[in-house]
Formats: sequence, structure tokens, C-alpha cells
Amino acid sequence: MTVTTPVSARIASIQSRIAGIQGIMGGGRGGRLGPEELFADQLATQMASQSPSTTRPVAPMTPFTPVTTPSIPGMPTPSGPSATATLAPFTRPGSAAAVAYSRPGATVATAYERPASADPLAPGSDFGSAVVAIASRELGTPYVWGGESPGGFDCSGLVRHAYRQAGIELPRVSRDQARVGEAVPSLDQAIPGDLVAFGDPVDHIGIYAGNGQMVVAPRTGDVVKVQDITRPITAIRRVVPAGTTVAGPAVAGPAAAAPAAPGASTLAGVPYAAELRAAAQRHGIDPRLLAAIARAESGFNPSAVSPAGARGLMQIRPATARSLGVDPMDPAQAADGAARYLSEQLRRFGTVELALAAYNAGPGNVQRYGGIPPFNETRTYVTRVLSYMGEMP
Repeated sequence: MTVTTPVSARIASIQSRIAGIQGIMGGGRGGRLGPEELFADQLATQMASQSPSTTRPVAPMTPFTPVTTPSIPGMPTPSGPSATATLAPFTRPGSAAAVAYSRPGATVATAYERPASADPLAPGSDFGSAVVAIASRELGTPYVWGGESPGGFDCSGLVRHAYRQAGIELPRVSRDQARVGEAVPSLDQAIPGDLVAFGDPVDHIGIYAGNGQMVVAPRTGDVVKVQDITRPITAIRRVVPAGTTVAGPAVAGPAAAAPAAPGASTLAGVPYAAELRAAAQRHGIDPRLLAAIARAESGFNPSAVSPAGARGLMQIRPATARSLGVDPMDPAQAADGAARYLSEQLRRFGTVELALAAYNAGPGNVQRYGGIPPFNETRTYVTRVLSYMGEMP
């Protein structure tokens, strides 16, 4: 139970304490109150003037009389204890309650759905259009730098993914992709499936979809889309010849056989071309790149041995050969080991230049220097291999 002290008793208490303070401070000899005590004395006086004993009695309240709302013709009038009004959520005049706001005439956006379509790789389908259709399956996928899977793509990752699903393995980066196949003179002569590259040096690439548009992963913060071509084009490359159709059962994936493309590297006249092509295809790298390394490393001599102990066609050191499980003096095994090692470096560092630097100087040095190491031998090597690659048939 709570005990409430009457106001009159509280006033008397304050005044009694003030009298005590005066006695302590002044000893009955004219002591003065400080500011705090003066304030307390004034407060007590004010409270006394407002004491219930001096206030006027409050008149009793008049009982509330409900107001009767006039009835409106044609509308039922609620009655009885249960007729309680319920307020509805506020809505703007003319709008529907609990509906997402949209501009007049606008369609409320829904989650993006990739278009459902027939198998683009069905036998008899146009191969270039099939590549466009495969890329279009990824419309709405976020741009992710370095991405090449349905979880996210960058521009060259999307190109590689689409062609890989069609059974054609392309280089990883746009600059190298812009050198495969054969050149197309102008956009007027381009067909769906051609690669359209931008920048000098090339830094962006897409898949031509026809009508001046391309399927592309544009940039960070964007998604895979069909986009008008507005930038100046650096190169148009045709990987699959015009009129090529899907010849066999619809098979997608890296193991599918790639159709021949005019202008694509056949390594005609290059020593050990068959071994180099087979190894490059197994590990998803450009056969011209592998052949260029063989030329730079040994001059296509499978019996070459360097002063440092590197051996064979691809000049693989004994320790590396053991880790790869190959005989470096056997051309086919050497090509396979080199292609596998180079593919690992491409995935690790993302560019042909850095992969070549890792092949020459070791991946540890590339990582340590954050790029091509500052070694004259390595820098000369990278330039020489790229030059040889451009000369390959």
C-alpha cells in the first residue's frame, strides 16, 4: 500500500527545516538563508497558496450524452452494442488499400525470369544463333569481375561460357578472344555468334546478336543483357563459319567436339602439331599459345636439355615433370604437362601475359611482384612468345 503525505504536512516539514537551518547557520543571531533555502521558502509559500483547502471545489462533470448520427437514405444504420466502428488503413483517394504503389499506367516489376526456349543445340540449329541463345539464358545474371559461371560473369567470362557450352574452348580474356577465328570487315557483314571487341588494347567483348545488338556482361553493378552497340568496334571475329549448323546430338560442355572454323589455328606445318593441338584441347587453351611456347623453349627440339636442367620439347624441369607425372622427353607427355600447367596459371592469374611469366619465372615471383617480375629474361620471354603466337598458322 502506498502512503501519500498530505501537502500541508510537506509544507510544514519544509518550513521546519528552514527554521532549523537558520538556527544552525546564524545561532539565533540574525543568520541569513542562502539562495537554495530562499528558493525552498518561496516554494513552500507558493504550495501553501495552492493547498486544496484554498482551492474552489470542482463541479461534477455532466454525464456524456451520445450524439445520434442522422441516417442516410439507402444506407444501413448500425445499432446495438456490437455496432463499433473500425478504422481502415489510410489510403490516398482513388487508390486501393494494401497495393504496392506504382505510377499510373506502369507495370509493377516482377522478379526476372530467364526465357524458356527449346534446346539451342538441337541438330540442324544454326550454330551462331545457338551460341547467342546459350548466352541469352544468362540474361539478368549479375556482373562479377573474373566470373565465368551462372553465379556471375564478366564480359569475357560470358563469352567463354557460351562457347564452352557449345563445345568450343576460347581463351579466358577479351584481348585473346579478339584474336581467335577470322576477321570480319564490318558490322554489316557480321552474323549472330560473332565476337565484337572494344578498346585499344581490347578491354571489352560481347556476342553479336544481330540488328546492331550484342549479348554482353557490361560492367560492375549491371547484369547480363542485350545491348545496342554504341562504342567504336575494335575487332569483329568469326569463330564459327557462316551457315554452320549443329550436326550431331545436342551435347553441351567442354568435352563436346568443336566445329572447324576457317582461319582458326590448325598449326599446319608446325612440328608436333597433333600432340600440341590435342593437349591444348584437353586443357582448354589456344593451341597457338602452346606451339609458341614450344618454339620459344626448345625450337621444337624434343631432345633439348638446358644448362639449368630443363628438358624436352617444353623445357620442363625434372621436379616439375615429377609433380605433373610426365616424361619431359616424350613430346606428347611434355605437351600435355605444359598445357595443364599453363591452364592452372591462366586460372590463377587471369591473363596470358601473367601465365607466361609464371611459366618462365615461377608463380611465386609473379605473386611477389604483383605482375610480370622485373627480370629482363622473363619480360623478353613474354614478348617473344606472344609474337610467335601471332605468327602461328
